[in-house]
Amino acid sequence: MTFVPAPWWATALLAVVLIADAALSLRPPRFISSCLSGVGFPRDWWWTLIVIKLLAATGLLAGIWVPGVALAAHVGVIAYFGCAVAAHIRAKFFGVAFWFNCLGMLALAIGTAVLAFAAQL
Repeated sequence: MTFVPAPWWATALLAVVLIADAALSLRPPRFISSCLSGVGFPRDWWWTLIVIKLLAATGLLAGIWVPGVALAAHVGVIAYFGCAVAAHIRAKFFGVAFWFNCLGMLALAIGTAVLAFAAQL
């Protein structure tokens, strides 16, 4: 097993989505701010999510060339959105943001990881 994603474009797609998500979070539109407020995430800590998403995107892109890094980044992104799902469930916040954004991003993270590494298993 090489631990380099194949096809590479699935990993790159997830990285681009995370960069776009981080860019949106710089001046969060209502659907993002209401989601973060709805789950009780403190506004003083919202900036950390931008940093996490940018670091994850960096790891995904670096992992296209450096063995093992993309796999670790994929696992981290899945864990991040898994925690987001847990926060929504804990807060009983099940609006559109949960069904579309949160579960959608978790599905994208899992799908790209499976696509990028399933052939190597």
